[in-house]
Amino acid sequence: MSDSKPSRRGVLAGSLAAAAGAVAGCLDGSVTGGAADADGNDSVLVLTLDDAGEALRDAAVLDPAETDPRWDEAAFAAARDGESYTTQYRKPFPSATDDPTYAVHDGTYYRLDSVVVDEAETTRPVLRLFDTDEIDAADETDAADETDAADERMLTDSDRRAVEIAHFSARARGNPGGVPVGLVERGGYVYRDEDAIETSELLAADGPSRVEFRDTVYRVDVTRERFYEPVYRAVAESIAESPGRMEAILRAREVGARIDRDDLSADALQVIESARHGGYEESHPYSDAYADVLRAFHERPYLDGNVRKDAAWSESGSEKIRYDDRYYDYRLRFESADGDDAP
Repeated sequence: MSDSKPSRRGVLAGSLAAAAGAVAGCLDGSVTGGAADADGNDSVLVLTLDDAGEALRDAAVLDPAETDPRWDEAAFAAARDGESYTTQYRKPFPSATDDPTYAVHDGTYYRLDSVVVDEAETTRPVLRLFDTDEIDAADETDAADETDAADERMLTDSDRRAVEIAHFSARARGNPGGVPVGLVERGGYVYRDEDAIETSELLAADGPSRVEFRDTVYRVDVTRERFYEPVYRAVAESIAESPGRMEAILRAREVGARIDRDDLSADALQVIESARHGGYEESHPYSDAYADVLRAFHERPYLDGNVRKDAAWSESGSEKIRYDDRYYDYRLRFESADGDDAP
């Protein structure tokens, strides 16, 4: 097993017994090189499968009784009872993705959401940092010596976070690197937590005029600015009363192809096994076994018409598949025959 590439036609031409005896992902008979496709590109189509577990609920549903959901539990309790609960600026049930947030309480599953019900005008402190060489000439006489700069390690936790985020913006000025989206706001850091505002050293009237962060001294600039922020109402909709019903809901949302072993040949099953253990690849035109797998995955754009141009419109891997009572995330991608991503 000197070749780490998964099998292609050489293995598929062998018997089922030989395929079963080989280790997926380290099979003999790999064809060297890739045939040129319709565009003349010497490339292969690579299929990989990543195990996503036996139950979608494990990753998709939060149980506040077992795990800290990192959102206001009072919002969840009020929304379950049909009471009005609102938050300003931040959604009551934040999520790292655009997917719905699901939670379970006492055996009932809920879909959590929020709706904008108002707008609030408010004033917020904004911290901006500037390089010391950006000080205007008019300010130089009043500027504190750099040796008096506050050490960010001695600040409160909220001030340290504010300095770190404002530093991203200061570092990006005049550079093409950009700033982290969603962190930097108005060229700095906006304080919204009342406790953080009350305890802040940087916002105090006699606060430091300079701060040192990562061996760089910055001038501190604090302004108070007007903001118009959305007001959200928490919503919790009961959608399931059993784990099985919740699983069915998630399958309907997330799972595309359902693969039945009895519907595929032994060679096609070997392709899937190889994809589960490192990946499987072939050049075009594909073997009957690989073509059967692509059809089973509902990835016909990789088979019909102009393979590379049509497949570019395919949403490969946008849905999970179900195979052998487990879920898998899959990906199809073109690579050059020498292993690099194909153009």
